[in-house]
Order: sequence, then C-alpha cells, then structure tokens
Amino acid sequence: MLYSPVYMHIPDGFLTLAVSLVFWGITIVMVALAVKNTNRSLGEKQIPLMGVMAAFIFAAQMLNFPIAGGTSGHFLGGALAAIVLGPWAGILVMTAVISVQALLFQDGGLLVMGANIFNMGILTAVIGFGLYRLAIGQKRVLRLAMAGIGAWLATMTAALMASLQLWLSGTTPLEIVIPAMLGVHAFIGIGEALITVAALVYIEQTRPDLMSEEKTAQEGGHGWVIGGVLVTLAAVILSPLASAHPDGLERVAENLGFLGRGMDAPFQILPDYTIPFLGETALSTILAGALGALLLLGLTILLGRSLIRKGNQA
Repeated sequence: MLYSPVYMHIPDGFLTLAVSLVFWGITIVMVALAVKNTNRSLGEKQIPLMGVMAAFIFAAQMLNFPIAGGTSGHFLGGALAAIVLGPWAGILVMTAVISVQALLFQDGGLLVMGANIFNMGILTAVIGFGLYRLAIGQKRVLRLAMAGIGAWLATMTAALMASLQLWLSGTTPLEIVIPAMLGVHAFIGIGEALITVAALVYIEQTRPDLMSEEKTAQEGGHGWVIGGVLVTLAAVILSPLASAHPDGLERVAENLGFLGRGMDAPFQILPDYTIPFLGETALSTILAGALGALLLLGLTILLGRSLIRKGNQA
C-alpha cells in the first residue's frame, strides 16, 4: 500500500537512484551554504521565531483544502519562512520540516528526500524571497503583491522541478506530466499565495519589526512567539477537518498511471499523521500533529543555538 504523500512529497519508487543521488548532492551543498550563511547573520533572539515558524509550517501543511476536480492542496510555507527569517534560515527551517515529515510520519521517501527538500524547501525559499526582495522599500500593497506572486511562482517552480525529475527517471513523458502538474498546482499556488499574504498582513499588524531580517535578529520575535504557538495549536486541532481528496502529485500519478510505482516506507512510526494504537481518529491525528510540531519547535531551536555557538567560535 502506498503511504499517503502530501503536496509534492515524492515517495520512493517514483525517481531512479541516479536522479535521487544527484539531488541529494545538490541539496547537501545548498544546506551547507545555508548553515554557513546563517552562522553569520543569525541573532540569539531570532532562534525562538525559527522554532515557531517550523512548527507552524508543519501544522499548516496538515490542513489540506479542496480545489477543482476532487483534488486537494495545502500551504507549503517556503516563501513565508524566507521572507520573515531570510532565505538561508528559511531553507534550514524547511529542511527540518521536510526531514521530520519523512522520518517520523513516512511522508515522502527517504531515498528521494534530497529531491523533496530541494523542490519544496530550497526552490520555494529562494524564489519567494527573491521576488519579495524586489519590492522591499516600496509601498505595502506592492510588497504584499510581490509576496503573493512569489509564493505562487515558487509553487509552480517546485511542481515543474518535480515534473522534470519524474521525466528524467523515466516515470512519465515530459509532454504529459508538465501540463498535468502545472495545471493542478496553478490552483494550489493560489491558496499558497493567499495564505502567505494573510500571514504577512497579520505579522505586519502585530509585529511589523519582524518584516526586517536585521531587526528580527537584533530584537527577536518573543512577543510574537506566543501568538505563533497559539496559531500552530489551532491548526493542529483543526487538522482532522482537512480535505481527504488526493493531493496534486497523487492525483497526477493516479491519472497518468504511475501511482503504483510508489514504495512502502521501510518502517512505520506515525504513519499518515496518526498514533498507531489510536487508529485513524481525530484524536490520533491531533496528538500526532502536536508531537510533530513540538519536535520541530525543539529541534529548530537546538539547531539555531548550535549555529550561534559555531558562529561565535568562528
């Protein structure tokens, strides 16, 4: 049985070993650069905000929303993380989220995890931040518009890259998979853009200083941390109400006939975001989500503190 992928989380079996290893190599280089550059810019007071951002993105990704044709999508978060934290810290946050999803929840394969991190964590952070940066110093409406466009384009780019990886692996023809993937993710990207803009509006109204990477590093986000934790908790509680429709990649794989190539995870810890002994119940999903969010909060804070220590020793 194929474990359920979430929003372009590619399962093992969809990509060849060669393609998987190439993207592992690219991802390792990019994450190493992110660590190096975050060492230089990360402030002590920024660390709690990184933890809350990771927990929030994880919880928000559990809230699938329905789109056309019996398909679902949900928030990805790479653009938001990069806009608030800076691109390098944003990449590290997304790497932590995607890694925990694969290792703890069997959401996305282990062999292809490098490709998933590159698609959903690195590309989205770079593109989302890059477009938003063009509007820094401009009027608020323009900045929010660029953030929304960046989030939508980041979603489309991630879908395009996944399509290319599937084609390079011989899984499906390029002329078939690109229209299918981009068509469905054009709608998912609209949801990504709306949620990203809404989150930025909320942040600007409550803590406008967080919209400056330099000010965030100096002044921190402690005043916003409590609000972030509460929003994360709300998302986890609401997660059982998420759409049960297949996500974008799963729908395309089903329509194009390669869904059966997906491989079972070699181990099961909290499969499909449930506690095994509680079954597929609302309580099981809520508790599994809460565990994942707490784990990401702690791991990201520990990572940030480790980077601070290494930066001070350099």
